Formats: sequence, structure tokens, C-alpha cells
Amino acid sequence: YQRRVRAPAQRIVGHEKTLWVEYSALALKHNAVNLGQGFPDFPAPDFLKEAWSEAVEVPQAHWYTRGQGYPRLVTALSDMYSPEFGRVIDPLSEIMTSVGAYESLYAALTAFTDPGDEVILIEPHFDSYSVVVEVCGGKPVYVPLRPQGDPSSANNWALDHAEFEKAFSSKTKLLMVNTPHNPIGKLFSAEEMEFIARTCEKHNVIIISDEVYERCVFPGYDHHRIANVPGAWERTITVGSAGKSFSMTGYKLGWAVGPEELIGKLQAVHQTAVYSAPTILQEVIARCVERENELKGHEDAYHTQLPQIMEKGCQSVISACNEAGLSVVEPYGGYFILVDTSPLGLEFDTSEVDYDVQCVQWLTEHKKLAGIPLSLFFGKNKYLSDKYIRLCFAKSEETLAAGGNILKRINQS
Repeated sequence: YQRRVRAPAQRIVGHEKTLWVEYSALALKHNAVNLGQGFPDFPAPDFLKEAWSEAVEVPQAHWYTRGQGYPRLVTALSDMYSPEFGRVIDPLSEIMTSVGAYESLYAALTAFTDPGDEVILIEPHFDSYSVVVEVCGGKPVYVPLRPQGDPSSANNWALDHAEFEKAFSSKTKLLMVNTPHNPIGKLFSAEEMEFIARTCEKHNVIIISDEVYERCVFPGYDHHRIANVPGAWERTITVGSAGKSFSMTGYKLGWAVGPEELIGKLQAVHQTAVYSAPTILQEVIARCVERENELKGHEDAYHTQLPQIMEKGCQSVISACNEAGLSVVEPYGGYFILVDTSPLGLEFDTSEVDYDVQCVQWLTEHKKLAGIPLSLFFGKNKYLSDKYIRLCFAKSEETLAAGGNILKRINQS
């Protein structure tokens, strides 16, 4: 006799797997060049390695630390962000560190979403947004970015103002915005941020601004923070990432910045889940942030070099796509680029499985190149994904060369 395992909570049913597990396994199975998942595979910078060797000698780096954030790190973050936000940010009450930016996003959604609340998601969007909203009992309300004019420029993908305003109701509690945008690579303009902030103010909606790619804005372009729109600070939680800022995504260390009234509610979720992020990791990143603060604007600063690294990788993928006759949506920041696969002339039965899903499976199996289907970033308006797939250019020169060679020969049988 074997007793049956009790059923799980209904709120997690259907959310047991993530697309990242599925597509990473697919790439491994076929020994494909992985331009799908967004992790840099190049070595850590020397200053980061040095920070580790120094951090292990700090006694308190091996102890439990303050739940809302290691004092040295939140102080360094305050020094970094205060001039960027144009206000003095209190390191002890207006910053919270977390186990990855992912946890900050989770804590923000969990802290403010009650069953029945509506959360506006601008799509395409990072897949976890809608999952967490639904697990909290909330309802995702999807508003798409649509190509306005030439779709080959990421910044031409924009909100329809009337459609956006229509999405708000008396049940709307939160809005999530992501810039630089994953997966499109769009940088929201100051005017777009003004419009979004004013609409949220009108409806008394809290804003969660996912800005994990803030240090990956290509040279010559600007990153606009919605919290800097006059009056928006009081309703905005801004989320950042050490992994994205220093190209070490496996570190899983992030933070949230905002007014004490909001950050304190995230802390209530954080302390009942993980309590604190690893202390020694916070010591290491504190040293890295301090270095960036000292070198800000200098050519030796990593945050000066990183945009150049990302743009170079992006141009490598664009060049290979051009040679293969594939058009792209050219990004202006982040890790990713959208590639239009329609010139490949592939035909699939799409009655049950979307074209881009089958295309990625075919490319991975037959061409040994792994990507991610764009339709998986949509909750409602999948038709806009058309025949696009997402590729990652935050890779080593060797990986980009291998992927580029496949792209260049992709039309060969």
C-alpha cells in the first residue's frame, strides 16, 4: 500500500517548469552553440577576482549580515545611485539587497499583489513576471509594444497610448516596465517614461522598473529612469543586478531601490523567504561598486567598457545575420537581439505549436544553434512575435564566432 501524495496548492499548478530548463536541456542534448540563454561565458574581470581574494580575509564577510543589505554594499550603492537619481538615497531604508534581481522582482510583486488585483505587463516580457502575478492570485493585463514604422529598429517598438490607457481599471495595482528591454533591446525614451508615469499617477498605480541591463546601454545612447520623472519616485521600485552589471550572472545578487514606504514592504517578504543574500558575495560586490564609483567616467571603469563589449558582440551577430540574408531588430542595449527567420523559408504545421518554437527546435537539432522563441515572451499578443527568435550576444568572441559561422552557412543544406 502506498499513500498518495497530497495535491499541491492550486496557485502553482501549471508553473512547475520554466522555459529556461527546457531550452537549456535542448541545447545540451544536441551539443549546440548556445545563443539562447542570457549568460556571459567570458572570464570574470581581474578586479573582481582580486575582490574575492581580499573579501575572504574580512572576518565579518563570513557571518550573518543585516537582512536588508550588507552595510558596505548598500552604502556603495547609495553613493552610486544618489547622483543618478538626483536625490540622496538612504542606504539603510531605501535599498534592499536580494538573492538576484529575480528575488527583488518577486518580493515587489508578492508584497503588493492581492488576489483579484490587476498588474499591467508590457509585452513581450520576461517570463517570470506573469508567473509570479498568477501565483499571487493577481491577473496579468497585457499591453504590447508594437512596431511603429520600421520594425528593424528596437526603439520603434512602442506603446499605443490609447491601448495603454484603456488597460487601466479600478483593479489595477501595479505596472511593470523593463528598460533596456528584454527581449527587444529597446531603450524607453524620456517622453515614453513621462507618459507611463503620468498614467500610473492618474490611476494611483505602483511601478516596478526592471533595470537590470542599466550598465549595458550602447555608447551614444541614454538610459532613462522612470523614477526620475517628477513625482514618480514615491511610487517606483527600481530593480538592479550585480550579475548583469559585472557580467557574472551566476552570482545571483540584486537589489531594489525606492522610497522607504515601498522598500519596507519588500523587506517583509524578503525576511520570511531568504532573510539575507550571502554576506561574502555582498562584500565582493561592494568592492566592485566602490571601484566603479571611484573610476566613474574613466576609460578603465568596467561600466565604461561593458557597453562597448556588448555593442561589439551585437554587431558580430548582426554581421553574420546580414551575410545569411536574415533581418534583425537592432537593439540599443541589453544582451539580446531579435532575428527574423522568415527568409529561411521553413514551413511548419502551426495548428498546435507556434512557428518560432518549431524553428528554434529545428535550428538546435539540425544546425546546432540554440535560440529562444519570441512567442514565449507573450501572454496575449503572440501574433506580434511572427517569425522572430531571440539570440544572445553577451558571449565570448569564441562563442560568437562559432554561432556566426553557423548563421553564415544556415541556408546550406
